[in-house]
Amino acid sequence: MVRPSAAMDRRKSSIVHYQTFPTPPPKSKGQPPSDTSSSPSGTGHARYGSHTSQHDESPLPIKQLVVLATISLSEQTALNSIGPYLPQMVSTFPDVDVGQVGLYVGLVASSFALAQFATNFFWGWLSDRIGRKPVILTGTLLTAACFVGFGFVRTFWQAVIVQVLMGLVNGNQGVVSTCLGEITDRSNQSRAFIYLPVIYGLGGITGPVVGGLLVARNAHFTKKDPYPYLRPNLVSAVVLVVDLVIAMIFLEESLEEARDLPPLGMRVGSLFSWFLQFARSSRPSYLRIPDVARKPSRHTNGDAAMDDDEEDDSDSDSASQASIPTMLPHHTTDLSHSQVFNRDTVLLMCTYLIFQLSNISYNSLYPIFGQAAPPRGRDLSPEEIGFSLAFAGAATIAFQLGIFGKLREKMGNKITYRGCLAGIVIAFVLTPWVGYKHIENGDGGISSGKGWLWAELGFILLVKSLATVGCLTSFLLLITNSAPNHSILGTLNGLAQTLSAAGRAAGPFLAGGLFSLATHVEPKGEALTFGVFGGITVIGFLLSFGIRGKGLEAEDWDEDDGNEDGEDDEDEEEHHAR
Repeated sequence: MVRPSAAMDRRKSSIVHYQTFPTPPPKSKGQPPSDTSSSPSGTGHARYGSHTSQHDESPLPIKQLVVLATISLSEQTALNSIGPYLPQMVSTFPDVDVGQVGLYVGLVASSFALAQFATNFFWGWLSDRIGRKPVILTGTLLTAACFVGFGFVRTFWQAVIVQVLMGLVNGNQGVVSTCLGEITDRSNQSRAFIYLPVIYGLGGITGPVVGGLLVARNAHFTKKDPYPYLRPNLVSAVVLVVDLVIAMIFLEESLEEARDLPPLGMRVGSLFSWFLQFARSSRPSYLRIPDVARKPSRHTNGDAAMDDDEEDDSDSDSASQASIPTMLPHHTTDLSHSQVFNRDTVLLMCTYLIFQLSNISYNSLYPIFGQAAPPRGRDLSPEEIGFSLAFAGAATIAFQLGIFGKLREKMGNKITYRGCLAGIVIAFVLTPWVGYKHIENGDGGISSGKGWLWAELGFILLVKSLATVGCLTSFLLLITNSAPNHSILGTLNGLAQTLSAAGRAAGPFLAGGLFSLATHVEPKGEALTFGVFGGITVIGFLLSFGIRGKGLEAEDWDEDDGNEDGEDDEDEEEHHAR
């Protein structure tokens, strides 16, 4: 009986690489094979063996990685540029009460996430049907148009409508992750996926710079300046248009089934020609069925020309029908529902939803907790909160580039994912117990004094930030390796981004509401809010122990040393020994 994990190992790759025979590693010591006996290709999907076994790593497709990094950085820069001026923008809307600016800002921000929740799965599914590149180009173009529209909004509901449209048309984050999984294999994928969170971190720096520098401090809607927020949105749109041009020229289609199709421009032209036929003809050519056995013509010579025209139409119909399948890729692999949504995939999705909900909730709680007056908060200024977050972000980028890859190689994808979820639990548990700036502000903290406060907050924010990027990177590797075939990888990533949007939409409201309720709880009411989300993260941590598939690790991972199913491994070794 074939194990489900073995099916994962046979996943069809969408890039060309060399393969070695799936021979089990030797169970007794002996002389290593000579160089002449080894395969001349020598690369590809190496066996799951010891870490000391020599294998060649597939080279990274640097050009495509740079293109995908450009797409991600451009999009993150544009999306993060809204945050710095959004509260000021909302406060100047004529239909917004000054005392409820925070509520309206949350509604605008959540409308984008809710719209993404509605369509992220669709964009992932569509990329499995028509290819990755058309979806990326479409999303980039429509997002740029939405940014132009957002610069012209003057009322609250206009802002909500544009944000909803922006969320509906933007599903590139999941598609980019899918492309990364298709242009790499298990020997080099960990190196490629390490850089994706780094790009998101850089976008979190460049975006606020664009939004903060291009809006005046006291911008208002006036006759002299009727659209004071147009400048940052135009710059964001220009960035996305440049990104669109780069993607059109340099981005290669990574979906294997779509590579043999005609160029994208030809397919778009064919699509428009079919629409034109549909609009102008009562029976479009792609719906007509040509006669297989045409009866002899009884018309006179005067009608011969008409018969020739009908024959030409039939030939044209046949050609049109023959060209229809070239619009969409042909998938040769049919997978059952149980093969796609197996135990590992379902648990990955559940834990990822919990991770995103917990992450965005902490990101929302920390500024509220930091700015609140003692004893519920720590009376931090916006500058101090910004400095602490900047420190954590810089340390995260350094960790991701220098340490995470080596750490993941020692621990494996599953244990790293599990450990990072535990790190987020630790951050939730410790945060409400940090000390106060001044001793007289209250008790209940681990210590008091400004020095202790920053030492404790620095440690907690560092743990939380490192755990966040570790969870994201490990999840991307795990979900890529859990897909039985690359043809459904876009659907899985689309579903993951849908769950991410759900967490990002619900987290801020739940976090803010619970913290408001906790202010009436004595003593240490703030610990209640952090404890609730910490408990939710514990559930995700426990569920992660059910993610046990063998095919989820990198190519060079030693399953015998790292796998939890020790008895199953011993049985397989005895079977191979026979």
